[in-house]
Amino acid sequence: MTDRLPPTDWLNDPRTVAVMDALEIQGGPDCARFVGGCVRNALVGKPVLDIDIATRLTPDRVIAAATAAGLKPVPTGVEHGTVTVVSSKRPYEVTTLRRDVETDGRRAVVAFTDDWAEDAARRDFRLNALYADRSGVIFDPTGRGIEDAKAGRIVFVGEAETRIREDALRILRFFRFQAHFGRGDLDADGLAACARLSELVEGLSAERVSTELLKLLAADDPRPTVRSMAEAGVLARVLPGHAGLSVFETMVDVSPDPALRLSALLPADADVVREAAARLRLSNALRDRLAAAVDDGTVQAVSTAVQARAAVYRLGGRVVLDRLARRQAAGADPTTLSEARAVATDWTPPRLPVGGREIAALGIAPGPETGRLLKAFEAAWIAADFPTTGHAQRLARLARG
Repeated sequence: MTDRLPPTDWLNDPRTVAVMDALEIQGGPDCARFVGGCVRNALVGKPVLDIDIATRLTPDRVIAAATAAGLKPVPTGVEHGTVTVVSSKRPYEVTTLRRDVETDGRRAVVAFTDDWAEDAARRDFRLNALYADRSGVIFDPTGRGIEDAKAGRIVFVGEAETRIREDALRILRFFRFQAHFGRGDLDADGLAACARLSELVEGLSAERVSTELLKLLAADDPRPTVRSMAEAGVLARVLPGHAGLSVFETMVDVSPDPALRLSALLPADADVVREAAARLRLSNALRDRLAAAVDDGTVQAVSTAVQARAAVYRLGGRVVLDRLARRQAAGADPTTLSEARAVATDWTPPRLPVGGREIAALGIAPGPETGRLLKAFEAAWIAADFPTTGHAQRLARLARG
């Protein structure tokens, strides 16, 4: 029985059809097949976000085919055989069949081929080495990819150690794919190879590591996989000095946000968090968010709506919500946090209702006294829970001392 993809919209999308028509006009029938994630996801019923195409055509012929068809070719990675073909604003990564000539654990030198099996042999896992023609017929060069996808098994193509030495990022991809697609125990040979070669992770670029880590943490339930990473010694390579798994285990139930899950793996020390963020080359925004999620006591004491509004005014709703999530993950009763969480989610802090002009109207010359009065007024206004009237009287009392 021939395996086919289930009915799927993207396969017959006019934009997809236009790309496949263009390639086949240039290279004939069966010169191009869908490959990797789109085939795997369609097979197991997960959403297809990106569509990759493998082809026997060389990059120059892909560009010629796209141009002749009125599509837009973008040479995003021609040295590795990849041309992005844009069809009615939708991008399709079209990559020439390849075989590895030389690898160093971080990057590969490739040669083009017209052999589907050679192309499959250089891929990471058997469930990712699946191809499908435009009619949906699936091709499985390793002979086990369809079976693995349906069973939720993440198994390296060929020998695990060989695949890892070609690109050490495959250690993290092994765990990431297990978190998203795996069911049951991790493949024993693959896990052993990842543990044995875990030190190779330290030679990877920080950006590649952090991207894989955040994708892993975005899985519905990454806890079993992260436990296995820790036992294999891989987590310590990625996050030296991590805080253990106890808060993380609870945080997974608290929030699906990978940033908060990462925060729960890090110590409750803002300086240490910043160091970890720098080591992972996280964006400035994510670095600052992770550091701000470490509570300095401001939110630790919050239990009422009044206290929550004061905290949101000073810190912002996002910071308060993150700190509340960490409190809950650390063991706080969520019912005691609900009022504060509602305020942080829905309340918009008002602007300070007085400024230098109101102080000048009291006959006070611009200078240090203006700043002192503004700070004193703001503190009193916050303590009174942001009243909307009586500002002039309150300011006058403060000015009188």
